[in-house]
Formats: sequence, structure tokens, C-alpha cells
Amino acid sequence: MSDSKISRRGFLEKSTAITAGAAAATTLATPAVLAQSPVTIKMQTSWPASDIWMDFARQYIERVEKMSGGRLKFELLPAGAVVGAFQVLDGVNDGVIDAAHTVPVYWYGKHKAASLFGTGPVFGGSATTMLAWFHQGGGKDLYRELTQDIMGLNVVGFYGFPMPAQPFGWFKKPVTTTAELQGFKYRTVGLAADLMQNLGLSVAQLPGGEIVPAMERGVIDAFEFNNPSSDLRFGSQDVAKHYTLSSYHQASESFEFLFNKDVFDDLDDDLKAILEYGVEAASTANTALALDNYSADLQKLQTEHGVTVHRTSKEILDAQLQAWDKIIPTLEADEFMKRVLDSQRQWVERVVYYELMNSADLTLAYEHYFPGKLKL
Repeated sequence: MSDSKISRRGFLEKSTAITAGAAAATTLATPAVLAQSPVTIKMQTSWPASDIWMDFARQYIERVEKMSGGRLKFELLPAGAVVGAFQVLDGVNDGVIDAAHTVPVYWYGKHKAASLFGTGPVFGGSATTMLAWFHQGGGKDLYRELTQDIMGLNVVGFYGFPMPAQPFGWFKKPVTTTAELQGFKYRTVGLAADLMQNLGLSVAQLPGGEIVPAMERGVIDAFEFNNPSSDLRFGSQDVAKHYTLSSYHQASESFEFLFNKDVFDDLDDDLKAILEYGVEAASTANTALALDNYSADLQKLQTEHGVTVHRTSKEILDAQLQAWDKIIPTLEADEFMKRVLDSQRQWVERVVYYELMNSADLTLAYEHYFPGKLKL
């Protein structure tokens, strides 16, 4: 009995020593883990500090920081903080900034194909259709070929948030015919500039923060940006009172999340995955925030600021499609752009057939439950 007790005591003493030693080792190891600094990513957007799209960018970084357990941190900067709104691609490529929250049409001047990944003809597809093309229909590989093989850029990019079709824009008086558009000095960007010039407008390509000042100075006399919330925050309602919704000039666009390739490649694989798939998480959050704010701010423009909302006339919409018909062959003279357009056509022909055949008539249902509100 005595030997048994001694053996048990010896076992417990040894166990206690081992446990204490393990605890000490853990204590010694813990500071080394905690001492690892998070990777800080300097991300600049193409948006003014007050724009709702800064809120969309925050939704992304909040999700990434939480999913990374604090191993990734962001310094989020507005347009102009380091580089201009249209220069973020250069900034990321050169390593002046680590990342950008932007749209590809802003670097359309470097290669017109950039606009096909945001604001092309899209052949009847919606932004959701074309974001699906990017992820599932070959767009991602074509984008990588453009940025890395053709242009030799040191960037990695991801796409998220299928934007609602952009309004035709802001006018000082109603416009319903193509004749009324002749000679307008109009702000838009990318291939939409080619489209509007084909319709007889004179186009200025300006960042969002410069639009209203240009309108006030008479540099332009009509414009579009993207959505009711951004337009409201820009002060569009102070320089024009006629807001025309629905257009084919930018029926599809998504945010581009750009990263310097060296910075991205240097990260652990799980952090790379968080940056990539965090875009998909933010895409859902951005969509919900957009539908809430865009619809509420459209009402506010009407009820609080005396803005009259119109829907683009069928004559102008038809003219836009005919203008795309003239522009597409000139784009297809470039071998790469023809491959992109062929890929999009094949995708849209199959996918949108399903979408249109399968979708219910939303107008019919809306008018059934909310009669008299729509004026189409």
C-alpha cells in the first residue's frame, strides 16, 4: 500500500512538472505569436470621401479584417489622397499604393478593352449576367490575359457588386428625342463616351468629384455618374432638376478590387483567399446597401429637392442600340477585343434567354399591388 501511494505521488509530481513545463512553454511562445504585426494594406478608392461608394469599400475591408482574425488591416483612402481617381491602376502597378477600389472603365485610356469588363454593349445582359460571365463564362481568364499578358501589369484584380443599370443622367430640361441631344456637352466615361459621341453629343470624361463643379462652370450641360445616392451627395440636384433613368450606355458594371501582385503573392495562401472571396461577401452586402439607399435617395430627390424623374424614351434607347451596332465592328478590329465580345455574346445568348423566359413580369406585379405609381 505504501509503495502504491509513493508511486501515485511520484506520478502526480511528474505530471505536475510536465504540465507546468508545458504551461511555461506556452507562456514563452505566446508573446512571439502576439508580436506578429498585421499586414497593413494601403487601399485608395476612386471616390470622394463623402460618396456612398466609400461605404461599399468599408464593407469589404470590415469583412476581410474580421475573417483574417486581425492579420490583415487596411488604410482606406479617398480619391486624390495619393493618386488621382483615374490613376489608381498606375498607383497599384507601381506600388505607390497596395490596392484600389475602382472600376475598370477608369483606365479605358490605356486599353479600350478595359471598358468591356464594365461598360460595354453587353448585348442585353444585366450587371448580374455579366458578373456571372466574369466568374463562370471565361471573363476572369480574359481579364488576366489583358492585364498581365497584353499590358504587362503587376496587378491582380477581382470583381464584385453587380451595379443597377446607370441612369441616362441629369438634364436642365426634359429630353425625349435624339434631335434634342445634338450638341450637348455631356459627362460620361469609357466606351459610353464613344456611344454618346455617336449620338451627337460632345463628351467630357471626368471623375465623380469634378462633375458638379464642371456643370456650374458651364464646361458640361448634362451628365451621368451612376446612381441616386452618389448623385445626391455630389449635389446634382443643385445644378439640374430632370433626372432620366434607364439607359444602355452603361447597363452593366461592377467594382474592381485591384492589388499589387507582389504584395498579393507575398501573403499566406489563406490570406490571399480571404482577399479574393471577401469580394464575394462584400458583393452581397453592397447590393443590399445599394438597393436600400438608392431607392430611398431617389424618393428624397423628388420629395425634398424638386427633381422630376423621367424614364428614357424608346426613341433614345433604340438609337443607343443602333450606335452600339456601329461601334462594335470597330472594336472587333482588335483581335483580343473580338474574343472578349464573342465570349460575352455566347454567354448572353444562352443565359439571358433563360433569364427572360423564366422571369415573371415584375411590372405587372408591381402595378397590381401599387397601382398608379409607375409612369413608364
